[in-house]
Amino acid sequence: MPNIKVFGGTSHRELAQKICDRLGIELGKVSTKKFSNQETSVEVGESVRGEDVYIVQSGCGEINDMLMELLIMINACKIASSCRVTAVIPCFPYARQDKKDKSLLESDGLIVADALGALAAAASSAQKVPTISALSRAPISAKLVANMLSVAGADHIITMDLHASQIQGFFDIPVDNLYAEPAVLKWIRENIAEWRNSIIVSPDAGGAKRVTSIADKLNVDFALIHKERKKANEVASMVLVGDVKDKVAILVDDMADTCGTFCHAAEKLVEAGASKVYAVCTHGILSGPALSRINESVFECVVVTNTTPQEERMKTCPKLQCIDISMILAEAVRRTHNGESVSYLFSNVPI
Repeated sequence: MPNIKVFGGTSHRELAQKICDRLGIELGKVSTKKFSNQETSVEVGESVRGEDVYIVQSGCGEINDMLMELLIMINACKIASSCRVTAVIPCFPYARQDKKDKSLLESDGLIVADALGALAAAASSAQKVPTISALSRAPISAKLVANMLSVAGADHIITMDLHASQIQGFFDIPVDNLYAEPAVLKWIRENIAEWRNSIIVSPDAGGAKRVTSIADKLNVDFALIHKERKKANEVASMVLVGDVKDKVAILVDDMADTCGTFCHAAEKLVEAGASKVYAVCTHGILSGPALSRINESVFECVVVTNTTPQEERMKTCPKLQCIDISMILAEAVRRTHNGESVSYLFSNVPI
């Protein structure tokens, strides 16, 4: 493949190497370091003049450092006269901050309806009226990241399973949002013997479209769990919608962070009569107590992809398994470089 260079950031060097192995090219030379004041320094160790450059950097680990490193690498290649710079971001950072979801009236933790009720009660009983403030200043950080990537000089973005597909509209440059669904379907058919007696479950209403797509392709039923949150990473209550009795329940989501929701949902499914419970998600962020929760959970196993590094986690968490998606990203890079369509990858896993 002439006129192509692939560089890997420090977030997931192994994935970048796998992509290069698949393409049959050498991983580009780049060195990164930090000065004593924690500024990031990047040096590209080879010429990129007139080259089609791909920079692989995932949003994991020290996310802010990884993002800054990616921006500097993009800018370094751009001002070194590269033909085109594509940022390959398997796990897009700040994707959960995609809307102003904090624009609610709050009073001591009470949302609109409760706060208005408190106001009415206070007015009728001559009590002290509670103070209500409009918290309408939440950022749309995913849009900010999109702007930063564009300003740095990125010409194209390749990512996977965006938390909200409308994030593609935050960019004024082409975005290819790939899907892990074909790899997930392949894993389910090959590793769950009773998959024909399974039911695909979404841990929240937002993932209903994702689970219905998988359920349709497997020709099985689907269910969802309605959850109410008190605050971020803390679920107040869960209600199961669907019949899972005597079936293999497969929880599917795009992201597993602290795994509190996943583990509560698994317990709910077992209480409802599920014979076994599996979990499959694309981005295994697995922060905080996630690994210990998985080890103590009722899951048969929790399956994630290697959009983020999983090797060390799998050593301490026997229930954790990993799907390799490097061939999907490599094929996307090859097709993009050759000017071919990538839509084949939306429903097929490259051989």
